[in-house]
Amino acid sequence: MSTNRENGSLYTSISNNVARVEFGHPASNSFVSELLSRLSTEITKLSDNAEVSLIVLQSEGDRAFCAGASFDELVAIADLEEGKEFFSGFARVINAMRTCKKPIIGRVQGKAVGGGVGLIAACDYVFATEAAAVRLSEITIGIAPLVIAPAVERKIGKGGLAELSLSPTEWKNAYWAKEKSLFSRVFDSIADMDKELDHFIHQLAGYNPEALQALKKIFWEGTGHWDVLLSERAEESGRLALSPETKKALDKFKNKK
Repeated sequence: MSTNRENGSLYTSISNNVARVEFGHPASNSFVSELLSRLSTEITKLSDNAEVSLIVLQSEGDRAFCAGASFDELVAIADLEEGKEFFSGFARVINAMRTCKKPIIGRVQGKAVGGGVGLIAACDYVFATEAAAVRLSEITIGIAPLVIAPAVERKIGKGGLAELSLSPTEWKNAYWAKEKSLFSRVFDSIADMDKELDHFIHQLAGYNPEALQALKKIFWEGTGHWDVLLSERAEESGRLALSPETKKALDKFKNKK
């Protein structure tokens, strides 16, 4: 199933102490600002839901996991305030995932670009298929993955972040991502992944929820400054989006579409 809604879709189902949060957008599951806002609000709400022990984050369809932020909204940025607000969308989602009391399990069925890689990095454990290649393409259009960089670096290290962000046209395959600890497990097919995922979450949801919450805190130790850090990164990204070089690159890319 896939959505054709312009502002995307977000669905949550709760069963056996597991909340499944599924997002979708007709443009390869990319994120418009409204959808990012809804996702951060939903994760915050689930964090305090006593019926939930863990969260599965997934996207619609059987192709791309997430194409990042909306290109159309990026092109439309007219001033610094708009620019900061645009990039703050992913900052709020990452911080919501970081401060969520429940472990978040990522289900990645296909390719991820830019902010989509940031979402994966903010998960606590990630199931993926062989089709789940990743790429950070931001510098090709004059910006940089500043907001998601702390989450990505936390998983794959500064060297991995440099390798990924400085080769913006190169897809890194799922096994590269697993080797770098961005993915936890990789499967041949979606069917194989879902079978193992169902077993994993069934087992995990049966453990002491207080122990799971204690572990979650440990996973994210040392990130308490991210509320300020990611906001600063969003403002810096907004400035980059307004630079003449970026506007020129965006126009060139837009004309190719």
